[in-house]
Amino acid sequence: MIAPAAWLLVRIAIVYDCLYPYTVGGGERWYGELARRLVPRHQVTYLTRRQWDDGEVPKGPAGVEIVAVSGGRKLYAISGRRNLTAPLRFGWGVFWYLLRHRQRYDIVHTCAFPYFSLLAARVACAWGGPPVVVDWLEVWTEDYWRKYLGRLGGRVGAVIQRLCVRLSGTAFVFSALHAERLRQEGYAFEPVRLSGLYAGPAELLDSPAVRSPLVVFVGRHIREKGVAAIPAAIAWARQTIPNLRATIFGDGPERAAVMAEIERLDMADVITCPGFVPWEQVDAAMRQAMCLLLPSRREGYGMVVVEASARGTATITVRDADNAATELVSEGRNGVIVESARPEALGSGIVAVHGAGPALVESTRGWFKENAPRLSIDASISTVEKTHARVAGEQARRANK
Repeated sequence: MIAPAAWLLVRIAIVYDCLYPYTVGGGERWYGELARRLVPRHQVTYLTRRQWDDGEVPKGPAGVEIVAVSGGRKLYAISGRRNLTAPLRFGWGVFWYLLRHRQRYDIVHTCAFPYFSLLAARVACAWGGPPVVVDWLEVWTEDYWRKYLGRLGGRVGAVIQRLCVRLSGTAFVFSALHAERLRQEGYAFEPVRLSGLYAGPAELLDSPAVRSPLVVFVGRHIREKGVAAIPAAIAWARQTIPNLRATIFGDGPERAAVMAEIERLDMADVITCPGFVPWEQVDAAMRQAMCLLLPSRREGYGMVVVEASARGTATITVRDADNAATELVSEGRNGVIVESARPEALGSGIVAVHGAGPALVESTRGWFKENAPRLSIDASISTVEKTHARVAGEQARRANK
């Protein structure tokens, strides 16, 4: 470990089993930005799964060392749930890597999920490795575990999560919902709240006040996102807005169900599904759209709500016990929260946004201007850096006694 006085540079290992842009999601974007913004001042290594071809130079933030500690490209099973083997192999790889390189790093910054990597980092720490700080993007309830993995599997998942909570020293959270759940699971300290993840400019982005009758969805096509509910919602709303269209960006295990719904409703000329596309294409659609539709029943933060608001685009999302994105929607100002993902509920939200017209665009812009400082990623990066220095410094002082 380096001496306490030398905290101008901290040697950091970021641990996450997915790497942007090979996998696209909120967690991947957070860790990509974290690495990119830390590397000008620190030494940063990103430990992950191999998601690129042999011999290929992995894509990642410039200056960041990318290390694959396991293989296992197939992350999801046919059911749309995560495979068990991939996180087990990744956790094993993290353990052996950190054990072999225990003197190379001052701090390990890991995502709690999928748990085995957190357990591995904590065991490596106990065997002389670097201290660990943990991001709790989400904390699941026992009821949600049962829905996700069934009665027996859900019970095992809940027990492992509770063990990981108790093994977490310094923990970061990204919403009030999951801060409270972390405490309920037995976390003994006060979690560090990171409320800002928005990496775009603090200024409002140019967009028209009068919007096209276009609804957009941006995200992975997984069951929790509720993406398969969108076609029926568009069909319902088109009874009032005949020229309404939708673009569903992204891809994932639920894509086949989405396409089947579009075919069932005979809406191939109304709804387009271009998959994962360059951000410029998503940006252009979001600036023109009258709303972002996020029918998700589970969100750890909801970054896309902020990105839409920066363009004056309101959000429609669902009130659910697991949806932290509702913390980013002020009803009537930058969006609408509906009570379920049923077609009539989502459709009514779309009709309400359409009826509000340019006034809602202006109030959404106002909401973003008011909240941009606290939502910026810059404040979160500063908090992370200070926390890294404090935790690594405490470890160094103990080692020097």
